[in-house]
Amino acid sequence: MRTIWLARDGRTVEIIDQTQLPHELVIARLKTVADAACAISTMQVRGAPLIGATACYGVALAVAEDPSDAGLEAAISQLAATRPTAVNLRWALSQMRRALREAPERRRLAAALHQAGDIAEADVAINRAIGEHGASVIAEAWRRKGDERPLNVLTHCNAGWLATVDHGTALAPVYRAYDDGVPIHVWVDETRPRNQGASLTAWELGQHGVTHTVIVDNAGGHLMTQGLVDLCIVGTDRTTAGGDVANKIGTYLKALAARDNDVPFYVALPSPTIDWQIESGAEIPIERRHEREVTHIEGWTEEGRRVAVRLTPQGSPAANYAFDVTPARLVTALITERGICPASREGLLALFPERAG
Repeated sequence: MRTIWLARDGRTVEIIDQTQLPHELVIARLKTVADAACAISTMQVRGAPLIGATACYGVALAVAEDPSDAGLEAAISQLAATRPTAVNLRWALSQMRRALREAPERRRLAAALHQAGDIAEADVAINRAIGEHGASVIAEAWRRKGDERPLNVLTHCNAGWLATVDHGTALAPVYRAYDDGVPIHVWVDETRPRNQGASLTAWELGQHGVTHTVIVDNAGGHLMTQGLVDLCIVGTDRTTAGGDVANKIGTYLKALAARDNDVPFYVALPSPTIDWQIESGAEIPIERRHEREVTHIEGWTEEGRRVAVRLTPQGSPAANYAFDVTPARLVTALITERGICPASREGLLALFPERAG
């Protein structure tokens, strides 16, 4: 299944509610632009590509109620404010504005649904291609290993199919290589504070049959010093034109450990994640989320009840930075739908020459 789709009534959008995974597979229904904005901000949907696709459908839900220019711009503003770091959101809304501004009001709903569907399908094709290119990196690393032991891959956060419309970014090469017969074991960072690795990545890998082990976030460096990590592969919510990458908080520390231990560190990204307007990661806005995500944790009891418990002393403040920036110098290569390139402006322009000048 995919993470988002148009319901049979043609007016409702359905999503996997990722806040309920891995314990329940719940389908939520979005009927208004407010529903879409809430789904993005509360992380019922998350991952840069899926955020963009959801925003597109959110615009369609908005023009179903108010197809005017004012209604369109109000919807775009509402959706744009939900998550500041992921550039796919801004890109997707720009695509919707461009398509709908040219359409008469009476045809805007049909045009919006068509454009949202096209963007969702394009995401699937892009991620499939990322998987093909990245699988060659994994296969070559296993050949260089020179024995029959599984290749140990470390990943951070969730960049699988749940973070996209389908296939995933960082996990797309893992799935493709696994399906091609490469023996793989994945170290899954838990990814505090929302635990997307422990809950979502582990669930995905288990569903696909990929051998994996969940580890605490701070274990990655130790595993690298012991020779237990062959390569790292992560996703990104925004990549600058100079090759710096913003990803879930903690990614930078993994890149530092990888560099110190000569472990290749790859970043898989669809081209809509590239922000061609900025050169340095210092220009990327870093989202700060509610402190409750740090001070509390949710889980399921043995009796099947969902509960939240406090981890910190009552009254202790918490800071919740959602992303960090890994500089291009720490990235071995970028894996895109057009191929693999150095993390640099020159490397990216070699794959996307139309962006020159």
